[in-house]
Amino acid sequence: MTHPHRSQATYRLLSLGVVIAVAIQVALTAFGQLSATPAISTTALVLDIVVGVAGCAAMPFVVRLLRVPMYLVAALSMVAPTGTPPAAVTVVIAGRTQPFRVALGITVTSFVAHLLRWIWFPITALPFGWWVVIDFAANAALLGWGANGRWRAEVLASYRERAHRAETDGARRVAEAQSLERSRITREIHDVLGHRLSLVATYAGALEFRPDASPEQVAQAAAVVRAGLHQALEELREVIRVANDESSSWRPQPTLADIDQLVAEARNAGDDIASRITVATGAPTGLGRTAYRIVQEALTNARKHASGEPVEVVVEGGPESGLEVTVRNPLPPRPDTTPPGVGLIGLAERVGLAGGTFRHGIGTDGNFELQASLPWPGEQTVANTDR
Repeated sequence: MTHPHRSQATYRLLSLGVVIAVAIQVALTAFGQLSATPAISTTALVLDIVVGVAGCAAMPFVVRLLRVPMYLVAALSMVAPTGTPPAAVTVVIAGRTQPFRVALGITVTSFVAHLLRWIWFPITALPFGWWVVIDFAANAALLGWGANGRWRAEVLASYRERAHRAETDGARRVAEAQSLERSRITREIHDVLGHRLSLVATYAGALEFRPDASPEQVAQAAAVVRAGLHQALEELREVIRVANDESSSWRPQPTLADIDQLVAEARNAGDDIASRITVATGAPTGLGRTAYRIVQEALTNARKHASGEPVEVVVEGGPESGLEVTVRNPLPPRPDTTPPGVGLIGLAERVGLAGGTFRHGIGTDGNFELQASLPWPGEQTVANTDR
């Protein structure tokens, strides 16, 4: 089993470093063995050299985390003292990279191998009991060293994962905020420009289908078209400026009091509109803006899909009952072939964000009806406007 994140070049460099380190330890062990036992036999010397070379040769396989070579290298210490350095390095690597059960098995193999070596190479100056204690303590320390390295690596990996997750979540939140802002700007453009351009289209259509109109009527229609286009361009520039400059502020937003002017503009454009507005004064800004946009989109929708039909606008309510906005108009005599837009979808989202309810469709009287119910906290006086 190899480490999944290491390249072949990394394995070669790591193996080379481990082999050099183990070879140095083996050479020092062999030199110490010769110094301690000058009269060592040729067989024992050859065995030391063979075991040391075998341990060094097996290190690349240990570095690649192959378990069978790990057990074999751990058992080499049973044959000769030069097998101890490779076995010690193997125990450390096993503690760092292998599951605890496997690492413990390799450590026990090294421990038992060193105990059995006492049979071949007893140390006369050291009692066997002390040899067992030293053997146990050394192998336990090597296993703990490797396990501590494993634990630290896992902790660092978890910190990296948390940092990566936090970065990913931050990027996702930024993307969501950008998407919401784009949606908000899109709704504002639709609400602001849709109404203006529909008025312009109405007068432009009148110019096209009334070639016999008097010069005064043509001039009046042309003036309305010019004024409507000018206002639409100004409002579009305002939206773009605010979208590009976070420090900019919107021009004063429409309120409930501006609905009368909205209806008057539509009447001047030739729409047949009856309105009844009975509302409490001093409404919250957000509530007034939402109600204004509902009426604005409803008039645009009626002009687009039921041109020439009378429209009824009712806005009423107060602190206790909330605000009710109802706009209804008869269906056109001929089937409407105009493709649907996204205005009603945007209204439903806007009303939902305000905590209200929104519905639209054919009413019991056969007219198309758009109705929104909005919450309105507070206590205010009531003003009546019937037109």
